[in-house]
Amino acid sequence: MPQVRGGHPEQREAGGGWGELRGRAGAAGAGQAPGVPLPRQRQRQAPVPGGPRQDYLDAFGADGDGFAPRKSPSAAADPYATVTDWNAAEDAVRTRGTARAAVDAPPAPSRAGAPAEADKGGKGRTYTGIAAAAVTTVLAIVVAGQVTDGRAEDAASRAATDQARDLHVPAPDVSRPAKTGPGATGAKAPLTYAQKMSRTYPLSPTLKGSGKFDAVPGVAKAPGKGQKFTYRVDVERGLRLDGGLFARAVQETLNDDRSWAHNGARTFERIHSGHPDFVITLASPGTTADWCAKSGLDTTIDNVSCDSAATERVMINAYRWARGAKTYGDAKIYAYRQMLINHEVGHRLGHNHVTCDKDGDLAPVMQQQTKFLEYDGIRCRANPWPYPND
Repeated sequence: MPQVRGGHPEQREAGGGWGELRGRAGAAGAGQAPGVPLPRQRQRQAPVPGGPRQDYLDAFGADGDGFAPRKSPSAAADPYATVTDWNAAEDAVRTRGTARAAVDAPPAPSRAGAPAEADKGGKGRTYTGIAAAAVTTVLAIVVAGQVTDGRAEDAASRAATDQARDLHVPAPDVSRPAKTGPGATGAKAPLTYAQKMSRTYPLSPTLKGSGKFDAVPGVAKAPGKGQKFTYRVDVERGLRLDGGLFARAVQETLNDDRSWAHNGARTFERIHSGHPDFVITLASPGTTADWCAKSGLDTTIDNVSCDSAATERVMINAYRWARGAKTYGDAKIYAYRQMLINHEVGHRLGHNHVTCDKDGDLAPVMQQQTKFLEYDGIRCRANPWPYPND
């Protein structure tokens, strides 16, 4: 076996490289001119550790070397330099670990006198380009897939977020119609005057209010041409009763033909300021008692109302206005309120207490109907009017 250099057997071939050594002792002749120095023989280097792996070489087969290094013009005299010399392309492949380095490396120049090697290198570069293109395509597909997946994930994430947000937004309740006005479906119509007058309201029989009053604003003109009486309506602060309802009740009751305006003899007008003939006052039981006491009247017995003749005030006990009396019951609370107004204003007009004389007759409006309808075996019927149409 000849001497081995770099792990490969020597092959003596013409043309340099590992060919015949000319000009050395024992090997002179063959056209070497005397005195001409022998050309310096190139030192063959051992394969660089970490070169292309065998599986890379096997992948390209025998038709080409995908890692053919770039050759300089000085390498033309060494046809086997590709076996041992690794150029920058191989270093790039070894450093990057990808086939793209082979694509980036420029093609090796053709070598004179070695068409087979040139063809072999061309095929190698062709396969290398194809392999690199395949790798690039795969990478492009992977990247595109990742981008697509990322967009899909973003879309899915946005959809999930929108869905979660929608779960927190309450859906409109279509089972309940919107309340847009008194006539709208599902909206309660406001109570009429008669309905309000027919209801009772909560109020304690022992309530004592602030003792301060507010006049109900507005004016209600006298509707008739008889003797005119002006009045103001005051409501004690803090009662939580409808002052407007009370003022309307006074105006409509007094000017009713069954009341003291009968046959046009009188007419009543509500004013807000100035000097009225009297002040109809809605007050708590305690305040009513205070004002009635100014005229020597005790309203604490039976918790009643009064006309405090020594003052300008006709006192209507708010407890009786709100709750009524047993003599009328809840069913006749409307009529009872009319009786309260007519009875106390009747006192202001100069009328005193009277009773009915016959069993079953209507009780006179000036009878103390809050206290009784029966006396001495005579049973009277409840009556709110001075001049009832009976």
